[in-house]
Amino acid sequence: MSGCYAELMTTVEIAYRYTTPPGDAVALALSAICDVYGIRGVRFEHAARTLCIDYDATRLNAATVTKLVRQAGLEIAEILPLIPPQPAPAEPAQAAAQA
Repeated sequence: MSGCYAELMTTVEIAYRYTTPPGDAVALALSAICDVYGIRGVRFEHAARTLCIDYDATRLNAATVTKLVRQAGLEIAEILPLIPPQPAPAEPAQAAAQA
């Protein structure tokens, strides 16, 4: 039965930058997020002050995951885009002049 679940799941990652490192109480509350049905994993990158959470998008959405993180007590500075900003496309006249 577990093989069926994996095929129907859409795993999404959301990343947060936090302002202050979590204390013991916040870290304990964040570890409890793993018990929420649909949360696949929680990773800290202490040097970058980021928290990444993998979740099942068929069970949860970004707003719900963000609410869980805030309820745990982590001070979120921003939600990080996972796709880096793309450069603006060159205008056709500039592209032809460069060729």
